[in-house]
Amino acid sequence: MTSLKRSHATITPTTTLSSKTYLRTLKSGKVQKIVRELYLRQDIPCSSQLCTVCLEQQASGYHQKAAPFVLSATPAATKQFPQGHYLIPDTNAFLNGMDLFEAEGAFTDVIVLQTVLEEVKNRSLPLYHRLIALTKNDGKRFYVFFNDFRLETYVQREAGETINDRNDRAIRKATAWYNEHLQQAASARKSVRCPAVVMISDDRDNIRKGKAENVTAFPLRDYVSQLPEADKLLDMIPERSSTRDGKAELFYPEYMSMSAMLTGVKAGTLHQGIFNVSTYNYLEGSVHVPAFDRQLIIQGRENSNRAVSGDVVVVEVLPKDQWKAPSSKVIEEDEVNKNENADNEDESEGIVTEQERRALQEEVKKTHASGLENQPRPTARVVGVIKRNWRQYVGHIDRDSVRGGSKNGQAQQTVFLIPMDKRVPKIRVRTRQAADLLGKRVLVAVDSWGRDSRYPVGHFVRSLGELETKGAETEALLLEWDVQYRPFPKTVLDCLPAEGHDWKVPASKEDPGWRGRRDLRDLIICSIDPPGCVDIDDALHAKKLPNGNFEVGVHIADVSNFVRPNNAMDKEASLRGTTVYLVDKRIDMLPMLLGTDLCSLKPYVERFAFSVIWELDQDANIVSADYTKSVIRSREAFSYQAAQLRIDDDSQQDELTQGMRRLMMLSKKLRGKRMAAGALNLASPEVRVEAESETSDPIDVKTKELLDTNQLVEEFMLLANISVASKINDAFPQTALLRRHAAPPKTNFEELSNQLKVKKGMELRTDSSKALADSLDTCAEPANPFFNTLVRILATRCMMSAEYFCAGTLSYPEFRHYGLASEIYTHFTSPIRRYADLEVHRQLAAAIDYEPLDASLQSRSKLEGVCRNINFRHRNAQQAGRASVEFYVGQALKGRVLEEDGFVMRIFSNGFVVFVPRFGIEGLIRLKDLAGSERDEVDGVFDQAEYKLEFDAVGKGKRTVELFQKVRVKIEDELEGSTGKRKIKLGLV
Repeated sequence: MTSLKRSHATITPTTTLSSKTYLRTLKSGKVQKIVRELYLRQDIPCSSQLCTVCLEQQASGYHQKAAPFVLSATPAATKQFPQGHYLIPDTNAFLNGMDLFEAEGAFTDVIVLQTVLEEVKNRSLPLYHRLIALTKNDGKRFYVFFNDFRLETYVQREAGETINDRNDRAIRKATAWYNEHLQQAASARKSVRCPAVVMISDDRDNIRKGKAENVTAFPLRDYVSQLPEADKLLDMIPERSSTRDGKAELFYPEYMSMSAMLTGVKAGTLHQGIFNVSTYNYLEGSVHVPAFDRQLIIQGRENSNRAVSGDVVVVEVLPKDQWKAPSSKVIEEDEVNKNENADNEDESEGIVTEQERRALQEEVKKTHASGLENQPRPTARVVGVIKRNWRQYVGHIDRDSVRGGSKNGQAQQTVFLIPMDKRVPKIRVRTRQAADLLGKRVLVAVDSWGRDSRYPVGHFVRSLGELETKGAETEALLLEWDVQYRPFPKTVLDCLPAEGHDWKVPASKEDPGWRGRRDLRDLIICSIDPPGCVDIDDALHAKKLPNGNFEVGVHIADVSNFVRPNNAMDKEASLRGTTVYLVDKRIDMLPMLLGTDLCSLKPYVERFAFSVIWELDQDANIVSADYTKSVIRSREAFSYQAAQLRIDDDSQQDELTQGMRRLMMLSKKLRGKRMAAGALNLASPEVRVEAESETSDPIDVKTKELLDTNQLVEEFMLLANISVASKINDAFPQTALLRRHAAPPKTNFEELSNQLKVKKGMELRTDSSKALADSLDTCAEPANPFFNTLVRILATRCMMSAEYFCAGTLSYPEFRHYGLASEIYTHFTSPIRRYADLEVHRQLAAAIDYEPLDASLQSRSKLEGVCRNINFRHRNAQQAGRASVEFYVGQALKGRVLEEDGFVMRIFSNGFVVFVPRFGIEGLIRLKDLAGSERDEVDGVFDQAEYKLEFDAVGKGKRTVELFQKVRVKIEDELEGSTGKRKIKLGLV
C-alpha cells in the first residue's frame, strides 16, 4: 500500500483526512491496492483584505512565512456591481482571454483556483507561465486559492462524472464558498460593503448550473461588454471560429490526422521539418528534412497549405513532373494582392488569385532553363502541421481594408493587419477601432486558420503607438523577436544583496565569502572593451616568469556568487537567456545592480572573479592551466582604441602597458596557430550609429573599426572557453554545457562556389574548414579590396548556426566547432550577459571542488531544455540587434540623398540586391523603378547561368548588371508601405 500525503502546513485541529482507494493491475498480472490520502484544511486564507477571520488565523502561527493578503478590500465597482467585485474565471476564460487578463487596468482582484491553474498547465504550458506571471504581478492582484486543499471547497469526483464536469463543479463550489465567506466577513465589520464574487465561463452548461445554485456567472464577452473601454477590450477576445456559415468555400486541402502523419514519417513516405518562407518571394517556402541533402521547395499557397514560417510541418514529395526550380523573381504580397476586401472572401477567386496564378505560371516556364541554380528540384506539399509557431505579431492596419474611415464610428469590421515580417501572411482581424488604429503599430495574436479562410484570423491585443516613433518601433522589434523586456519583478529584486551599491568584498579573509578564493589583488589586471561598456565581464593580465615563460590570466565576473541556482533571479535569467543590445538601450539579463556594478569588473575596486591562469611558453603553448575563484582589483578599464594607443606609444613603459604588450604578442601567436589549424576569418556587415548626446536621435552611421586589441581580447576569451570546456567535460561527461558549430553540408556552398567560378574564375574548396579558409584567402582582387570581404560575408550565410548542447547527447567528434577549428568549446567568459556562461561557471566550480553541483545541472533532460531556450534567445537577440541598427540607420538618413559605392550580391529576373559597405546595408533595386513603371512589374533579360541581367532604364537605354559588380547607387529613405517601416531605398546611378 502506498500513500500520498500533500500538505502546506503542520497538521492542525482544523485538518481533515480524505482518502480514496483504487486498484491497479501490474504487468505481472497482480492487482495492487493504492490509497490516496489528502489532508484537507480550514486555514487556507481567502486573501481578501476585508476578512479579519483569515487575517487572524494567519497571524496565529501556523504559517512560518505569512504572505501578504492580495485581494483589495475595495475592489473595482461597475454599474452592475456598485459594491465592487472579485472574479473567478474558469479554464476556458484564461485560455481564450489571456491577452485581456494581461491588459493594463482591465482586470484586477482575480481569484485563480488551483483547479483552473492545473487545467491551464495541462492545456497550454506557455499560457500557464503567463498566468503564473500575473499572479506575481503586485499591481494586478491575482491570487492563487488552493481550493482542492480547503475542506469546504474540496470536491470529490462522483461515479460516472467526467473530469471536466467535476472541475466545473469545483469552480462553482469555490465561487459559492467565497461569496458566503465574504458576506460573513463583511457583516462582522458592519461598515464594510461586501463585494460580489463573479464566475466567468464560456461554458453554457456551467453558467446554467451556476445560476441554479445562486452563483453569479457571465460569459467572458458579456462581462467585458459592461466594462469601460469595452470596444477596445472586446477586440481582444478571439473569434470562436473562422467559419462564416455552413456553405463557406473551402480553399485549402484538409490536413492528415496526426496518427497518419506519424506513421508516414516513420515509414519514410512523409517527411518532417521546419517550414521557412523566402524573404524575396512570399509564395515560395522550403523545408529541410534529414532524408535529403537539399531543401525541399514548396511553391504556391495550396502546397504551403496554411503553414506559417517556423511551423513544424509534415510534407509529401510531389511527383517528378511537378518538380520546379527555385524562384528567380521577387514577388511581394502587398504588390500582388492590393485592395482585397478583408470582410468578404467570397469575392476572391479561391486559394490563388489571378495575379498570383500569372506570377507562378511565369516561374514554371523558366524552370527548364540551363544553369546550376535553375535545374528543377524536388518540390513538396504540406499535409499537416505538427507544431504551430504562431506568436503575437506586430504590424499595421492596411488602410485600403478599412471601410468608411472615421465616419464609420465604432462599428465592428474586418480589416487586414500587414505584419512587419514579410514572410507572414496578412491577418484578418475583427475590430471596432479600425479608424483609430490607422497609422499605428498594432500587436495581434493569431487564433485560427481554417480551410475556409484565405488568411489566418486573429484578434487585436494592443496598440504600441504611432508608426516611426522611437518608442513604438523599439517595442515592436522587441515583441517581434520575443525579447523579455518587462521590468524585473519584485521577487527577483528581493534576491539582490541587501547592501545594494554599498556591497563590498569582505575586508576579513575569515569571512565565508573568501572561502576557497585566491587573493589576486596584487596582479596588474586591466579590462579592454567597446567604448562606454559598463557591464565588464572580463579582465586580463600577463607577467613574465623567471623561467622565461608567461603567466597569463583571464578573470571573469563571478556572477554565480550572487545568482544562486533555482531562486527567482536565476529563473528570470534562465528565461531571458541573454542580454539584448539595441542601438539606444540594453535589455539586461540581470538587474542593473549586478550587471553594471557588483559583478562588473570595474577598475580601482575589489571584485569577486573566476580566474583561469595559464603558464604559456614563448610560442603561446599551454604548459599548465589553473582554475580558481578569486578576488581581483582591476587597474584600468580601456576602450579598444585607448588600449591600442597605449600599446603603440613607445614612451609608455609602465608594468600595465608592458603586460598588454605581452598579451598582444601572445595573442598574435595564438591567432596564427588557430588560422593554421583551419579557423575561419569570416565577416559580417558591422556599423555603429552615432547619436546626438541629449536627444539620442541618430545623426550618422559609421563602419566599425577593428583594431589589434579587438583580436587580443578575442584570442584569450577563446582560449579560456576552450580550456574550461575540456575541464567541465572531463568532470561531467554526460551534462557539460558546451557549444558546437556543425560543418555545413557541401550543398550549402554550391551556389556561391559556382558564382565565383563563373564570374571570377575562382575556386572555393569546402572539404574542410582549413581548405575553406585557405581558398577564401585567394578570393581577392587587388583593385577591389572590399571584394574579399563581400565573399566572406556571403560565405558566412552558407554556414550552420552555432548552438549550445549537453555533452551526453552527442559523440565527441560532433562537439567540434567548425568555425574556430576547435575540438571542444563552450561559453565561460560573459556570465553577466549570457545564461550559458553562468551555468558553465557552476559546473566549473563543482569540477574544482569549490562547491557541490546543483541537482538541476546533473539532469540531462533539464539541461537540454535550458539549451533549447538559450539557443532560441541567442538567435533572437542577434536579430533584434540587427533590426535596431536597421531602424536607426533609416532614421539617420531620413531626408538625405547620398551617393555611395555598392556591390551586386544577388540577381533576380525583375531586380537585383546591392550591398553598401559604408552603411552595412543591402537593398533591392527593382526594375520597375528603373524603367519608370509605377504599377506593372518589369522583367529584364535574365541570364541565370552567367548571373547577368539586361534591362531598359528610363533615359539611359540598355543597361547590364552582373553579380559582384561594383555599382554607384543613390541612397534615400522611404516609408515602406508593406511593413510600415522606414527603410533605405536604393537607386542605380
